[in-house]
Amino acid sequence: MKDLLETLQPGDPDLEWANAIDPTRLPAHIAIIMDGNGRWANRRSLPRVAGHRAGVGPVRNTVETCARLGVKVLTLYAFSEENWKRPRAEVETLWRLLRYYLKKELPDLQRNGIRLQAIGRLDALPAPVRRELESVVEATSRNRRLLVNLAINYSGRSEILDAVNSIIENARRQGRLDALHIDEQLLASNLYTAPSPDPDLLIRTSGEMRISNFLLWQIAYSELYVTDTLWPDFNRAELLKAILDYQKRDRRYGGLSNGWHGRSTEEQLIEVIASPQ
Repeated sequence: MKDLLETLQPGDPDLEWANAIDPTRLPAHIAIIMDGNGRWANRRSLPRVAGHRAGVGPVRNTVETCARLGVKVLTLYAFSEENWKRPRAEVETLWRLLRYYLKKELPDLQRNGIRLQAIGRLDALPAPVRRELESVVEATSRNRRLLVNLAINYSGRSEILDAVNSIIENARRQGRLDALHIDEQLLASNLYTAPSPDPDLLIRTSGEMRISNFLLWQIAYSELYVTDTLWPDFNRAELLKAILDYQKRDRRYGGLSNGWHGRSTEEQLIEVIASPQ
């Protein structure tokens, strides 16, 4: 948090948002569905690829801001398994952009202590993309300031299936398949994101009210924040607003809010009945 404040000067419009954040209640893990590149381009009568290019800047700004704030894990939904249905020229351009920016951003990742990890069914990616990803993942593997999970060729359902199949295969190799019992802890430890904590905050841009097959297991108790802002327009202020909104939430994980603890059932029922509907 201190690192971020030191970068903001008096008069900076983001300073007020940053000063309002409680550094003791930051989300440890933020996940983002980066949506709206195509619509951003269409509204400007530009090809869709222009929207993808414009979306690179917000990725860079978001990663940098999370690192300066002290967020520990950032997971970005970059390319889903369903995205292969898009026009071939668009998909190929996305791979070229990814390779280019992986090379370009590596010095900044190293300088800022950011570790990159790719999650998804990576074997299906074009070989040059896999090699570039593997190179950057290896080069940043010892960085500890912020872990960035880049979800590529990702599907939440596929992740759960892969975790179950991995557990079964491991049990088979160890000769204990007959005694196998899968519980929540075992399944979670075999997800792509393990051993990271589950996201505290899930942000979706572009106003769409769906989670699009993203981190289906991990977001069971995540706080959701949806903004109408299209991804290319998502800036530092938008991220800070989302975190401030998160800090106003009462996270109960299926339990009761603090105000209900220590009160009799009769007192609670009276308040419910008396409350306006």
